[in-house]
Amino acid sequence: MNRKTFLKTTAATLLATSVEGLQAKGFAVATPPTAEGLQVRFLGTGAADWNGRDERGEHRRLSSILLDDKIFIDLTATNLEMIPTEAHPETIFYTHSHGDHYHPASALRAGVKRVYLSQTWYDIAKADFQRAATQAERPMPEIIPLYVGQKVYVGDVAITPLPASHATGYEFEQTLMYLVEKQGVRLIYATDTGGIPAVAARLAGIDAHDRSGKPITALIMEATMGIGHDDDFRSFTHTSVAGVERVVRVLEKTKRYAPAADQPVYLTHMARTLHGTQAELERDLPKPLRAARDGEVVIFKAK
Repeated sequence: MNRKTFLKTTAATLLATSVEGLQAKGFAVATPPTAEGLQVRFLGTGAADWNGRDERGEHRRLSSILLDDKIFIDLTATNLEMIPTEAHPETIFYTHSHGDHYHPASALRAGVKRVYLSQTWYDIAKADFQRAATQAERPMPEIIPLYVGQKVYVGDVAITPLPASHATGYEFEQTLMYLVEKQGVRLIYATDTGGIPAVAARLAGIDAHDRSGKPITALIMEATMGIGHDDDFRSFTHTSVAGVERVVRVLEKTKRYAPAADQPVYLTHMARTLHGTQAELERDLPKPLRAARDGEVVIFKAK
């Protein structure tokens, strides 16, 4: 072994040892980056009205993503078949308690050990997971309450919960969207929500009235309503294609969105009854919007 290789190997060993030692003492330590950019795997891109393949031959699973093959955001039984066999995610973040995003039994089947969700329904989720764990005879995962604006590190990925504009059956539940940061990438994952609320924009650094922030570099946003469906009743708690287009236009105009060259804005949570086929979406969607496909893998990079 030459001197250069010896020094490189020794440094790596010391770093690994020091990180493990700090973690063993209870310190939260960001581990070294494992891949360039942020990988997002779309495990599902459909809204709640998807139930198998439709009369057009189209099929979207319920909305869920996997970050760097190690962190889920939302998960249901429809997504389990989409998890790569070599991936073993142990952490999940939930946006809210609706059944097309939240299914404790599926999280347990996937091997989840840490569950993050809004503190506004922590007790409900803890009881749900306890029942599911007992029925499945699986270990109870750790349930961790999140507070709006509280940044959490999972390895080299930082995730900040932001308030969404959406309602559930629990009157006081605060639904969430997430700001995901890694290696200069600043991604907002926004589903389910009617637009981007002012507080969320402020916390993410994209409030045009507050110049102390910095732009996002990537956006994945729900488009429950398709082209020509702006007046659908779901507009109070969801976003349309035109709504997403307007958000992007405003962020670009105010220099609050600075993506890498030719990087699309990805749409997810598309309603079966309010959207055309994937081919029609790819033909008709205005740039830079793009309809994500189940199983699609995107590497987001900083500008």
